Amino acid sequence: MTEPTLHHVACNDTHGGHRMAYWQWGDAGSPHLVLCVHGLTRQGRDFDALARALLARAEGRVRVVCPDVAGRGASDWLRDPAAYQVPQYAGDMVALLAQLQQHPIQTLDYVGTSMGGLIGFVLAGHKELPLPAPVRRFVVNDVGPTIEAAAIQRIAAYVGQGGRYDSLQQAADALWAISTSFGPHTPEQWLELTRPMVVPASQRSADGTAKVDAPASTDGPWMLHYDPALAVGLRAITPEAAAQGGAIMWGLYDAITARVLVTRGAQSDLLSRETATAMTQRGPRATLVEFEGVGHAPTFVDPAQAAVVADFLFD
Repeated sequence: MTEPTLHHVACNDTHGGHRMAYWQWGDAGSPHLVLCVHGLTRQGRDFDALARALLARAEGRVRVVCPDVAGRGASDWLRDPAAYQVPQYAGDMVALLAQLQQHPIQTLDYVGTSMGGLIGFVLAGHKELPLPAPVRRFVVNDVGPTIEAAAIQRIAAYVGQGGRYDSLQQAADALWAISTSFGPHTPEQWLELTRPMVVPASQRSADGTAKVDAPASTDGPWMLHYDPALAVGLRAITPEAAAQGGAIMWGLYDAITARVLVTRGAQSDLLSRETATAMTQRGPRATLVEFEGVGHAPTFVDPAQAAVVADFLFD
């Protein structure tokens, strides 16, 4: 399968519920599921290159599912901006796994980039969640229980600030200006990563969500895919709240029994070397792999990066 199929799952919230979209690759009936969850302003198609690499390694005998977390991509935007928080996202993943269990899941692996990694701490570390199977292997991509304050400030400075471009190339150039820390990408690779990050303005619904069933269009202007209200909670984070959240995340991390691989951009400003090292020394005692020339966060588009993940999941 060279392209994924798009599906939706109904999720609960305090305002009547919402739909979360997810992209499914590979054998829909496979008992081995790899769940890949993206970062704050990204979406599930970030994992296209990794999904293809995992399918190749498993000779197609695996199911790779990449959700668009609420407020992103083809998912609904939340009515309450304050709900854009890890507990809501984790609950949505539980709902997704319950739906995917229509084809029984025997082996559950998880790949989480940045925000997706924090969601993974809840799924892998909270033992009371009704998962179809415990998380077996967990790839934590460039995030830890402690997040550097300077990185939060950097990200908060651009989230929700951009958003309208005359062409796809203009959007790619604008996104690259705030994403150079992702490391080297060819122009073609970056354009492919950018394509799902924007939607034609003509394909926006009245509430701002993408009308994914609308006729395909290649005409601008283009708009960013995500809800600008994602910035509300981010900018409200105080040092005290960050410290409290970090303590909770360390507690979850220490409770993880899955095998853990931490992948880190060697120049990351979000996951410090100190925090990454601590993750190798406590709790599940993760294995750490760093990618030189990369900051926050590795994209797994580079075949060498994808191979590290595939080796860990399928050795």
